Amino acid sequence: MKSLNPLPLLLWTLRVFCLASSLFCLPAAAAPAQPELYVKTYGNPAKPALLYIHGGPRGNSTLFEGTTAQALADRGFYVIVYDRRGEGRSADSGATFTFDEAFTDLNVLLSSLKLHKVNLLGHSFGGIVASLYSEKHPEKVQSLFLIGALVNQQQSYDHILQTAVASDSLPTKPTIVQQVQAIQALDKNSFQYRGLTYQLAAELGYFRMPTPTAVYRQLTAQYQNSTAGKNNIRNDQAPVKFYQNEERVNIDTTPALKRIKTSGIGLYALYGKQDGIFSEAQLLELQQLTGPTKFAFIDNCSHYPFVDQQQAFLDQIENWMADSVGK
Repeated sequence: MKSLNPLPLLLWTLRVFCLASSLFCLPAAAAPAQPELYVKTYGNPAKPALLYIHGGPRGNSTLFEGTTAQALADRGFYVIVYDRRGEGRSADSGATFTFDEAFTDLNVLLSSLKLHKVNLLGHSFGGIVASLYSEKHPEKVQSLFLIGALVNQQQSYDHILQTAVASDSLPTKPTIVQQVQAIQALDKNSFQYRGLTYQLAAELGYFRMPTPTAVYRQLTAQYQNSTAGKNNIRNDQAPVKFYQNEERVNIDTTPALKRIKTSGIGLYALYGKQDGIFSEAQLLELQQLTGPTKFAFIDNCSHYPFVDQQQAFLDQIENWMADSVGK
């Protein structure tokens, strides 16, 4: 495939190399050595657009792409997945991993796809990216869907550490207590604090579906055998550089969400009942913000609703999109 000459930011173009699968790369910087963003679309471009924003930093869209993107497109939507610059399949050694960099790339992506407005699916850390982008560019967002999204980061960190210590069923509780004490002694705005807190949450099973179903196992196997699953690329330097270059590293997006709601953007939130990184108080506060009809819990579901309970996830997004598009 021939490379394109660098163009000014607003004149970036798409390079389509696999029309059958709607897969293309998007130039990610107006620089002599031009890296590319991995982007893939599903469904009919004439349908309402849903753009998935993955977690991280150090994430990618492979799990959503390998399990759910096509199923959501089959419901009548134009589904877009991409990996942020420097993360996953969007290799870029010069990426800064800042929010502003992500916003720039989102603007270029929407312009390239000729989308004036889009509906954002912000998962986990991607929920922060989606929330801050919606606040900054409300004219470009129809609806914001928070999917297991981080809101008040410190509250989540506190909840993880407090519940880890409080658990009576830990066979290695003394070791866990020591881990928590070591984490709490760190700077709360540091990369190490965040990383070790989430590592502990993962070790305690806070991200796992409580009781795996046959459908869940099937989807997991489907993902592992998919092209996306076999390209589950992660950049271990992404969180390090994010903390070096971005000032907003431990934030509460609640004020932004309040402004988003008053701007006319549809605000919806979908969470697993057994997502171990959120307290009940956190989620009740979010439910009060969105309103009861725009907040949903899914039972037997943790941090990945679109895999843990895919049918319920698809049904809920379809229902909310009907509400949003109908306005």
